[in-house]
Amino acid sequence: MPTDWLGAHRTEAAADRILDAAGRLYTERDHASIGMNEIARAAGCSRATLYRYFENREALRTAYVHRETRRLSRAIKEEIGGIDDARERLVASITATLRMVRGSRALASWFAITRPPIGAEVAGQSEVITALAAAFVGSLGPEDPAVVERRARWVVRVITSLLQFPGRDDADERAMIEEFVVPIVTPVSARG
Repeated sequence: MPTDWLGAHRTEAAADRILDAAGRLYTERDHASIGMNEIARAAGCSRATLYRYFENREALRTAYVHRETRRLSRAIKEEIGGIDDARERLVASITATLRMVRGSRALASWFAITRPPIGAEVAGQSEVITALAAAFVGSLGPEDPAVVERRARWVVRVITSLLQFPGRDDADERAMIEEFVVPIVTPVSARG
């Protein structure tokens, strides 16, 4: 029996096409007001096809957030890869995250104060976001895993707070991160 060697690629491409369509819609309106019919229409597929990939709107939203989180994570790692100092790497990663989320109309819309604040809610509940944040915080230096996980959740809260309530400017945000986040999040061995 022949196998469909392109099957996995087609599945991934179809899911990405649906998520891309959802992302375009997220820039236009409140996420809660966008239905599966609209997403299917924007993706150029039937509702049945949409539901084959995503069982409901929440599953689609979660998949979108996780895909974008992974993209951001790769871009941030590339940007801060040459920074050895743990304190500076922490500051650079947070400021890069803020800049990249704000630079994406779709992602920035999740934190707009003119819409329901679901960005912070989704970020706080996402195991993928927490795991990626914990991996990053753990890379700053040796620390107890429970402490790393708690600090990672704190970093996510700081980032979502700054996305919803920005500082006066980039310098103000950087100063707040250096003053209030670096001393708490970096391991004692890296605080020099």
